[in-house]
Amino acid sequence: MRIDKYLKVSRLIKRRTVANEVADAGRILVNGRPAKASYAVKVDDVIEITFGNKPVKVKVLSTDAPMGKDVAREMYQVIEE
Repeated sequence: MRIDKYLKVSRLIKRRTVANEVADAGRILVNGRPAKASYAVKVDDVIEITFGNKPVKVKVLSTDAPMGKDVAREMYQVIEE
């Protein structure tokens, strides 16, 4: 699954176009490296997203699309906020 779609489906970012713009701006790091919107997310990847001055670091637990918004939080584990 592409990282822009993953961020939208996991509800870390509300819209895929916003996730795409954040990736293009270089504010998404995967395993310490900048990632483009087309990066294929894998289980155990560590994603760091910078929202203004507040970075959020999460670990990918699943790349399967959830069936509802209640289970979207089970796709990742927050490491740092």
